[in-house]
This record gives sequence, structure tokens and C-alpha cells, in this order.
Amino acid sequence: MTVLPNLGPAPARRALLRRRIRLLTGATIAYNTVEAAVAVTAGAVASSAALIGFGLDSIVEVTSAAAVAWQFSRPDHEKRERATLRVIAISFFALAAYVTVDAVSALGGGGEAEHSTPGLVLAGLSLLVMPFLSAAQRRAGRELGSASAVADSKQTLLCTYLSAVLLAGLALNSLFGWSWADPIAALTIAAVAVKEGRDAWRGKACCAVPAAASEAGTCSDGCSTSPQEVNR
Repeated sequence: MTVLPNLGPAPARRALLRRRIRLLTGATIAYNTVEAAVAVTAGAVASSAALIGFGLDSIVEVTSAAAVAWQFSRPDHEKRERATLRVIAISFFALAAYVTVDAVSALGGGGEAEHSTPGLVLAGLSLLVMPFLSAAQRRAGRELGSASAVADSKQTLLCTYLSAVLLAGLALNSLFGWSWADPIAALTIAAVAVKEGRDAWRGKACCAVPAAASEAGTCSDGCSTSPQEVNR
């Protein structure tokens, strides 16, 4: 059986995907701007280094999404792919550096997370919102073949993990006084951020290019995909 080459989506579909990515990055920027303001304010009130760090992560996410929005502000977005990936990679590295310093400081007794009702509500809300944004970004980026859009979806997914870490840390500290729970989990997130930043710098993004998918539905980088996921 002859397998036809995957030439990617048709021009009309590509235009739709570009608009979708612009809308998603706009929503990401808007949400994270509010999230940063609430987290930093609540962190300052509660003297919570974890909440302040979460707010700074939101600023990093805004930077990453803004880079993608800049890239897709032109029809020939492919020409800006490399520069956008570099910005996203640096955002990952900056996030990893801050989370590491903050976690080590907390373990040393320099910044224990305190109880904060606004912080718990914010972490819970982000834990619900971010996975949907990330999944939508990833699907559009993969179908369009944009490594930067896929990389930005990973940045959004990392924000989901940090939301879970923050929620668990604040809850465990409030209920049981386990101040070490948040920084230990945060160090794991920092390690993931370094890996994703390295991949973005090298231009790697799971299944970013449609032509990379094989007949069996497995991408050349080892990530699996399916027609059902691509066409959503």
C-alpha cells in the first residue's frame, strides 16, 4: 500500500489554527496577569514565599505566551520560530532558577508558606483552568507544526504542576505544619523545567511537525498521537 506524504493542514485550516493560537495565547496572558497580581499580593500579606514564587511564575508564563503572540502576529510565523523558542527556553530556565533558590531557602527555614485563603482558592482555580489551556495549545501547535506553540503549552502545563504544588504545600502546612512539603515538590518541578527549557532551546517539541507522524501514529520523537487528537 502506498502511503501518501503528510503535507500538513490546508491553507484555510492553517489560518484557523493561527487564529486559535492567538486567542489561546491572549487568554493565557490575561489569566496569568491577574494570577500574578493576586498571588504576589496574597503572598506579601501572608509572608508566603511560595505564593510570591507562584506569582513570579505567572509573569514568566506571560513572557512565554507574549513571545508566541508576537510570533503569530505575522502570517509567516515560521520565520520567528527560532527566536520564540529561545525566549520560551530562557523563561523555563529563569523559572527553574527561582523555584530552586526559593525551595532551598524554604528548606533552610527562610521562607515557610503560611496559611492563605486567597492563595488556596487561586491555586485550586489554576489547577482547573490551566490543563484545558495547555491541551488546546498543544493540539493546535501539533497540527500546525509549530514547535514554539507546543513548547508554550508545556510552559502552561508546568504552571498546572506548580498550582498543585502550591495547593498541596499550603494545605499541608495549614493542616499539619509540614512546611517542607512545598519546597521538596518544587525542586522536582524545577528539574522538569530545566529539561523542557533545554528541549525548547534545541528546537525539540513532541510531535510538533505533522510530517513527523508515522503511519502507525507514533511520532519520530517517541510521542504517540492519533488522528482523533489532531483533528479536535
